[in-house]
Amino acid sequence: MATGRKLFADTSYDALSMDDIAKHAGVAKGLIYYYFKSKRGYYLAIVEESVAELVARAGGETDLPNAERVRRTVDGYLHYAEHHRAAYRTIVTGGVGSDAEVLAIRDAVREELVATIAEGAYGHRSLPPLARLALVGWLSAVEGITLEWIGGLDGAGGSMGAERPDRAELGALLVRQLRATLTVIEEFVPECPAPPNTEGPFGQRDDLAPVTGSS
Repeated sequence: MATGRKLFADTSYDALSMDDIAKHAGVAKGLIYYYFKSKRGYYLAIVEESVAELVARAGGETDLPNAERVRRTVDGYLHYAEHHRAAYRTIVTGGVGSDAEVLAIRDAVREELVATIAEGAYGHRSLPPLARLALVGWLSAVEGITLEWIGGLDGAGGSMGAERPDRAELGALLVRQLRATLTVIEEFVPECPAPPNTEGPFGQRDDLAPVTGSS
């Protein structure tokens, strides 16, 4: 599974054969067919496993205060992308692209992450349509920013160079952008008030150090 996540992140779905996969994994091709039935079954299993890990990392520790939970959700998301770069690319960009089942898996993880943020910000997972669209827009920006950031970790950071931000700094940026999004949501959807600025994780950069236990 780990081999497959890296292969599909670095190579298009159509360009990989089962022979290629078996060779890289160091197993007989028949063994992959035995467990996954087909290349598509293998790919879907990889996407589903990666999604489960990302959601677990981002949405853990539900007993925390709302603002702290949002902070940990963002940091957990970045921690996963930082330490599982190939898997993250597989989730966000996909190797099949137009496959309806793959798109459904990707949409499901996005919905779960939006619901997790909503629960942290408002104390409930359901959202009015306009508020949901605003959070989906924020999450789409997070995906693009994170892809660019992990490209820098791979040594392909382009203009970032040595000035690539660390996870704490990027997390601070994303949470502040989320604060701005929540403020705009309140203007358009008064029943979804933004958490007060006194809650440190939304308003104080110094409170945004990594919380996952590793750098």
